[in-house]
Amino acid sequence: MTKSFKLFCILMALAFSWLLPQPLTASELPNSTITGIVIDEETGDPISYTYLFLEGINRGQTTHSDGTFTFKNIAAGTYTIKIQRIGYKTQSQIIEVPENDTLKITLSLTPTILDNEGVEVIGHRHRGSSNHLENATQTISGQTLRQNLSSTLANTLEDIPGLSTRSMGTAPGRPVMRGLGGERLMILQDGERTGDVSSQSSDHAVTLDPMSAEEIQIARGPSALEYGSNAISGVINVVRNQIPSSHPDHIHGTGTLQGESVNTGGAAGIELLSPLSSSFALKIDGNLRSALNTSTPDGTLENSGMFSTNNAVGIGYIRPWGHAGLASSLYLNNYGIPPDSLGGHPNGVNIEMEKLQIEGKTEIFVNNSFFEKLKIALSHKSYYHQEIESNGVVGTEFGLLTSNISLKADHKALGIFDEGKIGIWTERKNYAVNGTRTPDSDSYSFSAFLIEEKNIGLLHLELGARLDHTTSLPDVENQSIGGRDIRDRSFTALASSANAVYDFGGGFFTGASIIHSFRAPSQEELFSQGPHLASYSFEVGNPDLDPERGLGKEIYFRYRKANARAELTLFHNGFSNYNYARNTGRRSSQNQSLFIYQFTGTKAVLSGIEFSSQFKLSNNWALSTSASYTHGKRKLFENEQTNASEEWKPLPIIPPFKGNVELSYTYDKLKVGTETKIAAAQKRTGEFETSTDSYTVFNLFSQYRFEKWDLLHTVSLNANNILNTTYRNHLSRIKEIYPEPGRNISLLYRMYF
Repeated sequence: MTKSFKLFCILMALAFSWLLPQPLTASELPNSTITGIVIDEETGDPISYTYLFLEGINRGQTTHSDGTFTFKNIAAGTYTIKIQRIGYKTQSQIIEVPENDTLKITLSLTPTILDNEGVEVIGHRHRGSSNHLENATQTISGQTLRQNLSSTLANTLEDIPGLSTRSMGTAPGRPVMRGLGGERLMILQDGERTGDVSSQSSDHAVTLDPMSAEEIQIARGPSALEYGSNAISGVINVVRNQIPSSHPDHIHGTGTLQGESVNTGGAAGIELLSPLSSSFALKIDGNLRSALNTSTPDGTLENSGMFSTNNAVGIGYIRPWGHAGLASSLYLNNYGIPPDSLGGHPNGVNIEMEKLQIEGKTEIFVNNSFFEKLKIALSHKSYYHQEIESNGVVGTEFGLLTSNISLKADHKALGIFDEGKIGIWTERKNYAVNGTRTPDSDSYSFSAFLIEEKNIGLLHLELGARLDHTTSLPDVENQSIGGRDIRDRSFTALASSANAVYDFGGGFFTGASIIHSFRAPSQEELFSQGPHLASYSFEVGNPDLDPERGLGKEIYFRYRKANARAELTLFHNGFSNYNYARNTGRRSSQNQSLFIYQFTGTKAVLSGIEFSSQFKLSNNWALSTSASYTHGKRKLFENEQTNASEEWKPLPIIPPFKGNVELSYTYDKLKVGTETKIAAAQKRTGEFETSTDSYTVFNLFSQYRFEKWDLLHTVSLNANNILNTTYRNHLSRIKEIYPEPGRNISLLYRMYF
């Protein structure tokens, strides 16, 4: 890190701390209480195990078996309380908490047969917590999350329009949004980066298990700039709430069992939140997952099993002035990469992965007419994995140490804006690879961002800007890659975004957004040199690689009513320099079984359309549909130019047109339905890429909930690919070898206490 950059970081931190006011003292923030009951609006019966969330201060509670609840250590003021329960419409209500007193309220929920979805609030203050994404465009929770819950985050989300799965067997699936994956799609856990290398290669797994997710959020536009300048496709945040920010008035949690037939897989997990004293709370969660080889219609996918565990413990201190806490988590995953019968590793590769994470967070309400809340977060992740060949030899090892510090502050009116947020973020990454000629390297990043909001009648505006500086320092002297000298590289640029939403009334909304993104080349893209057997590739970096700049535009139309929802989105993402690993078609002289993948940059355009709808056909029947299509192309390189007028070629690894139709029947506490998934053939392929045929897959699903022994029980029974159809995922690196999984019967049981 250069001296000037260190000085810049210190000056920015001092300036930020000087601007911030002092936190409120105990005498300035009265200690109030909220008590009440949640009832069914139609019957008046109390509703047990309802989740309540006070937006803006990150306080949540779950009702008792008799529907009652209590919030303690609450400062006086106006809040929006969000109410969410399986089988009911998610609703929000504004409440006024008095000083040094108890507010007693009754909240009611309306039954619904449609999937739960967050209430869209336009023109109201709805600041989220450090664990939640502000203005998330979509939230997956409740019965939708349970119905689609899989062993990986990507498979859990793949039914959402625009989302696909990059896969290489069962374990290492990673989401791809609108044809963009890797570094362009940020995956967060409780608002923090995961600190793994899953974005680097298709054989690297994401270091989290969706079983522990309380909800999964997706955000685009200005709010995504809070987390990075490179998230042109969006941000996915898995909410676990590892550090308690609410003080429970009783012990509560969940216990989960899951099993599936296609790989004889099983999983178990438990989550527990308990009060320790009047101000301290303890959160413990953990799970264990195991699976054997996956069955396909063409036979068993050898070496595709997995064994993983994801565990965390956190403690929180909750007071009226805010909260603070610490957490530690451990993720272990041993999984197989299937054999490559076309070359590379004919017997497969096993990957042993581990990540230890330690983090601390605090949110403080401040006594100032301008600032409202200060958030400070620190985290350190130690990641390591080794790729073991069939003879027991460790072929490649990856190590990554990541440290982050962030300071953020919510503020009130500023100039023409109604509210906003400012912050700074720093990161240090120490990256090492053994088994190749890739040099060890350090990376230092610093960012400052500003996000502002304005309401003009029925028009809601958001503007965001983020300044990023990144320096990559390889630990090497007088070494080159393909004649290019390896050296220190530094990048500085500004990213910006704007979003506008207009409420026409009657449930109709329309909006448009634009984002100007910036992404510095990663350490892998700059310095990689050597074989990567697990991904069937010989990777060659480019020390001269320019940063990636993109301009993303989208326009969307939404309709939201109690009995119907629909959304249509058109998007266009253009890149002046799109960096990716290009298959050169040449085999490595060091390993003739591997093709050379050269990191390079070119102009590229990805555009497309997404649609989703959900309609209540009657008191019991509901119909859901979705569809998405992405068209990707890249500019020809100079050595590819011909006399033809066509100057563009298809981008590789772009998903085909996909659609989904779901018909469900709900009676009281039982829901059953059928789902049909379709995909068109993908013939627009990149260089040396295999095309895939169209397919249609049929699924069945059912869910049932009941209360017994003062506990809420939910059971989900699904049958996927019931006709045992042979089909291939175009984003799979092993599609030429094996198709997707065959018929699968899965069972999920979850108990709430």
